[in-house]
Parts: sequence; structure tokens; C-alpha cells
Amino acid sequence: MSLKKYSKTKLASFKKSIESKINNVADELGDIKESLDSNTRGTASLSQDSVYSVHMADAGTDSFEREKGFHFMNRETDYHKSLVKALKRIENGSFGICKICEELIPEERMFEVPNATKCVKCKENEKLNI
Repeated sequence: MSLKKYSKTKLASFKKSIESKINNVADELGDIKESLDSNTRGTASLSQDSVYSVHMADAGTDSFEREKGFHFMNRETDYHKSLVKALKRIENGSFGICKICEELIPEERMFEVPNATKCVKCKENEKLNI
């Protein structure tokens, strides 16, 4: 493993940045959940026949919007989990070290993509090999 690691000061600033992102994602998840709850409440009490009596196109639009909301919620949940894993990597000392080449991932990348586990070069090579 590489002997290069971020300083405790840098790790503390990464941790603060990640915690801020986690709070933002949690807020987004709350908004999405609230939106899904309010959209579902309006049509959930309607029977299947009454949904079609309103208008099939409206029912399709409602269904699409709910599906889109669930997609957003899944994406945000996955991002939240990856940020929590990044915090764990800070704690165990592996944060910012590329899993492939074991070099230090540039600071700019780690601030922008704190859940990154590979440097740009290794990530690009990985995509080219697929």
C-alpha cells in the first residue's frame, strides 16, 4: 500500500465537506419522500375503476411521476450510502487512496467526488476495458 496519505487537517476538512453533503442528501430525500407521499395520497384512495374514469392519460402521468420520484429516491439513497462509506474510509485511513494503483487521489477530485475510490486515470482505464 502507498505510504502517501492525507494529513489529519485535510481529512478533517474532507469529513466536514462530506457531512455537509450527507445533510443535503438527507434534506433531498425528505423532500422526495414528502412529494411521493402527497402524490400517492391523492390517488391511493381511488379504486381502479375511478382512476380510469378520471382519464387514462392523467393516470399514466401520475404513475410516471411516482416512478420518477422512486428513481430519484433510490439514486439519492445510494449516494447517501456511498458518502457514509467515505466517512468510514476516513476513519480507517484508506480515504483518498486509489484502490487500483494505490496512489493518492488528487485533492480536487476528492472534494468534488468524495465517494471516489479510484483516481481518474484508473477509472478511465477501467471504463475502456469494459
